[in-house]
Amino acid sequence: MKYEPHEYQKYAIGYIESHPIAAVLLSMGLGKTSISLTAINDLLFDSFEISKVLIVAPLRVASVTWSAEIEKWEHLKLLKYSVAVGTETERLTALNTQADIYIINRENVQWLIEKSGVPFNFDMVVIDELSSFKNHQAKRFKALMKARPTVKRVVGLTGTPSSNGLMDLFAEFKLLDMGARLGRFIGQYRAAYFRPDKMNGMVVYSYKPLPGAEEQIYEKISDITISMKATDHLKMPELISTNHTVYLSDSEQKKYDEMCQQLVLQMPDGEITAANAAALSGKLTQLANGAIYTDDQKVVRIHDRKLDALEDILESMNGRPLLVAYWYRHDYERIAERLTKLKVSFAKLDTEDSIRKWNSGELPVALIHPASAGHGLNLQSGGSTIVWYGLTWSLELYQQTIARLWRQGQTAETVIVQHIVTNGTIDERILKALQKKDSTQSALIDAVKANLKR
Repeated sequence: MKYEPHEYQKYAIGYIESHPIAAVLLSMGLGKTSISLTAINDLLFDSFEISKVLIVAPLRVASVTWSAEIEKWEHLKLLKYSVAVGTETERLTALNTQADIYIINRENVQWLIEKSGVPFNFDMVVIDELSSFKNHQAKRFKALMKARPTVKRVVGLTGTPSSNGLMDLFAEFKLLDMGARLGRFIGQYRAAYFRPDKMNGMVVYSYKPLPGAEEQIYEKISDITISMKATDHLKMPELISTNHTVYLSDSEQKKYDEMCQQLVLQMPDGEITAANAAALSGKLTQLANGAIYTDDQKVVRIHDRKLDALEDILESMNGRPLLVAYWYRHDYERIAERLTKLKVSFAKLDTEDSIRKWNSGELPVALIHPASAGHGLNLQSGGSTIVWYGLTWSLELYQQTIARLWRQGQTAETVIVQHIVTNGTIDERILKALQKKDSTQSALIDAVKANLKR
């Protein structure tokens, strides 16, 4: 297929070629893979500035997406690539194959650098989903930092650079510029731009930006960063977000409140405990969804409020396809049980065949788990409505999952996002948290938005 880039794509390609360090913040659907590959192709065969490229990506994206894009476009036919995923033997074979581009999943970055024995002689590294390197203490981050000084060119790609707030940016940009802009140490970054927020004595649980800190941070990174929103450059369908609220009975609400107040819920089938806030959050989310795991991993059913709401939504679809996002295994099992009872055909989107069936209109209902299918899937051909049965705290997974439908190529005029929210529960807090994080991220995107008219 002939590649005819949009003006914004031409701008982004040129930006990567002219900036040895580049943070390219592109909304989902803007073609970041084809943009990056075109720039790589030019740098390899036109200007001869590079000779060997490493692409680090999520597993599914590394396995399928990058190679599919290379095969798709006519102008990339000279590119030789090797996909280093799978068993250790398969990865070593791929890394020892002669190629221009080597593609590896992010989970194997540490292995590549510290254990594989393969020389790290890549002169360009592309990090697809830079936000997955936001933890400065993670092994993958530390390993890549060891190799970073030997790399001449580095590109970070993401649509969600600060999904959990501005603190995420420290590790991401240190990986790009080795600390030149936001500091070499997290302590320096915190001291310069943040102050303690939630504390227990001398223990600090969270930080909040100092007045004016956001603008200062954006200014620091602006010389190596461009950002673009899909809504600025593509004719996108209207995105409509709605809530379908369900209500617990008095007895169900009492069980929920007991868990909140005591962190322990005594039940006939076992004792459920929540040792810390994170565990409690998970337990409360399960309760809001209608079932909960006991300490010995048995499933205790609490209510069917969300299942009933899902059935109502399904009926209102009048045969139009519906994508359902779930989080817990017992959510999936209970949804599957209800759909089977209703004699509705469905599938979990976790194989190439199930994805093909969805996109060809063969599935009235498809179930998707955000953590395993948030990146790299094109599902817009199969439908335009998604229902969140269970919510996630992760803004990145939330946005990426919605972007499977709300993206370039969606033929519907509107994409509907429905949240089934249990009244008076943690569901309401999660939605507010997602909205709050999104406002911070939107400020970052806007602050460094590329001005194509310059």
